Amino acid sequence: MAQHNPSLREEALVMLRRGATNRAVAEQLNVPRGTVGWWRHEDRKRRGDRVDARRSSLCPICDGRPLDRGAYAYLLGLYLGDGYISHYAKHRVPSLLITMDDAWPGLQDAAVAALRAVFPHNAVCRQQCQGCQNLKVYFKHLDCLFPQHGPGKKHERTIELAIWQQEIVDEFPWEFIRGLVHSDGCRTTNWTEKIIGGVLKRYEYPRYFFSNASGDILRLFTDTLDAVGVEWRHTNQRRSVKNISVAKRASVALMDAHIGPKY
Repeated sequence: MAQHNPSLREEALVMLRRGATNRAVAEQLNVPRGTVGWWRHEDRKRRGDRVDARRSSLCPICDGRPLDRGAYAYLLGLYLGDGYISHYAKHRVPSLLITMDDAWPGLQDAAVAALRAVFPHNAVCRQQCQGCQNLKVYFKHLDCLFPQHGPGKKHERTIELAIWQQEIVDEFPWEFIRGLVHSDGCRTTNWTEKIIGGVLKRYEYPRYFFSNASGDILRLFTDTLDAVGVEWRHTNQRRSVKNISVAKRASVALMDAHIGPKY
């Protein structure tokens, strides 16, 4: 077996402790992935930080495991926008997958952080695809945490929050709004031209949009906007995918304070 410089191992462990995957560390340091996995295992063993298989299967709903409610509110918004649960026959445990565009690496990191906070004892995978990353976690009780899961597309079935979910959204409304905007929303700059004193002037103003084909998800978004005092209006009602617009200056300022542009 090849012997690696101790400094290389320490560099790998620093990266792993900061959240890097075995694959990323192996590729960056040119070390076999199996070696990196062994280093991670031995490091966890030495620090008493090994994953308890039973803890990794405990459910906040069924078993009362503590739940990071703020992270869950954000993750719920992401799930309703860009996530789905798979019960692939070859896998014994269902998986939650969130797809995030490569144009927004900061949002990818935020989604991974939320997944790790909600599932602290389960590994989070980052699968690079063309133009995006699929962020995935396996957990036996995903249907308990996301009872909105069901056959077919979200906009073709009823989407309602369970009482305990609504309580979390009421407690962390901005995290929920942030998750929805980070999945199916955007902050953009509109412009218009007016003749003032005989001179044509251009005016620019920011606004937020949220688009979704599900009337139920749109309602969850607007109900939460109402709760935090954000004014909004419908646009493009004749299209299958409908928009919610936030354009009033005070409401945009409020959204900027809590959401801001994608990054």
